Amino acid sequence: MLQVSYIRDNREQVLERLAVKNFKQPQLVDEIIKLDDNRRSTQTSMDNVSAQANAAAKQVGELMRTGKKAEAEELKSTTGAWKEEIKNLGEQLNAIEEELQQKLVLLPNLPHSTVPKGITPEENEIVLENGAIPALPATALPHWELAAKYNLIDFELGVKITGAGFPVYKGKGAKLQRALINYFIDEAEKAGYGEVMVPLLVNEASAYGTGQLPDKEGQMYFAGVDNLYLIPTAEVPITNMYRDVILKAEELPVKNCGYTPCFRREAGSYGAHVRGLNRLHQFDKVEIVQVAHPDRSYEMLEQMSLHVQGLLQKLGLRYRVLRLCGGDMSFASALTYDMETWSAAQQRWLEVSSVSNFESFQSNRLKLRFRNAEGKTQLAHTLNGSALALPRIVATLLENNQTETGIKIPDVLVPYTKFDWID
Repeated sequence: MLQVSYIRDNREQVLERLAVKNFKQPQLVDEIIKLDDNRRSTQTSMDNVSAQANAAAKQVGELMRTGKKAEAEELKSTTGAWKEEIKNLGEQLNAIEEELQQKLVLLPNLPHSTVPKGITPEENEIVLENGAIPALPATALPHWELAAKYNLIDFELGVKITGAGFPVYKGKGAKLQRALINYFIDEAEKAGYGEVMVPLLVNEASAYGTGQLPDKEGQMYFAGVDNLYLIPTAEVPITNMYRDVILKAEELPVKNCGYTPCFRREAGSYGAHVRGLNRLHQFDKVEIVQVAHPDRSYEMLEQMSLHVQGLLQKLGLRYRVLRLCGGDMSFASALTYDMETWSAAQQRWLEVSSVSNFESFQSNRLKLRFRNAEGKTQLAHTLNGSALALPRIVATLLENNQTETGIKIPDVLVPYTKFDWID
């Protein structure tokens, strides 16, 4: 959530940067400023009346002490009007603050100055490409056919048990999943991220804190009886570990990683681009999260990007890094890098990770602060990244490493899978 003071002091810049995100309600900015004006004037009026009432109360006490009871009672009788006015002003102030809050949460985060303008994914900026295009045999198959051929994943059984987008992993397919999770967690720990195991359901305050509410309620599964949401990513519970927390400056950056299943209702289109593992309602992911000093958060973002790239390099996958344009960014992000792997059998790029800096957008909602060198509290910056999401990594590994006789497991995974071939 943006800070009202920043919006007031930087109105033109806020409007300019919101335009980069193709925000369709710029009038909200002036409505917020007007509401804040009303809030300030109402607060001032209430403070003035309260000061009068307090002064009168002191005067009543002084008159009573000096034996001027009649004068004291006369003055006391006039304070009732002040009390009523204070009550009315308080109710007005609460209503204004509630309306102000409702409008503030509708404003997305402002994009960083390096975010390119654009509306569609085709307008994202390619930062770099790395790795060779794999040479596949003439008989190469897409991953959903490889999964059936080697009995790795049963999509139809998942439909029977739950519905489309909930695959069942079997045999070496299940072992590959577990191997990737353990490998990614181990690599994150080597990079200084402390592992946590977090709940898979969160309350409304947690979903609000990281920006899923009120923006993405339609994308989350909701357990209505208990008013809980299944997590769309481990970012939500991990970041909320620090809700209402004041950290010490020397504790920053705080680095956590965690594995969770993720649940998203967003899948709904059809065709080869969403077939198999390309888009799921439930999938596994290892997430890395940082709480950083504002002066160093973009340095941390680059480090997180390099960490994810390192995983892709060690897996031997061709990949590219994109800087997302304003129209393709999330509601809460200030700058996002997407990492995509090249699927040789499908002849297309598959997104496998997003690494984002949210600056103080989430921490303002979370009231996540740190105490600076002067002893004053200041909003921290939050960042997160997929390191990595498994479905499209598995898809790419199966497709790109297939041979005439089987599928070769990357060397770094063999200690985890305990096998080096799927055949």
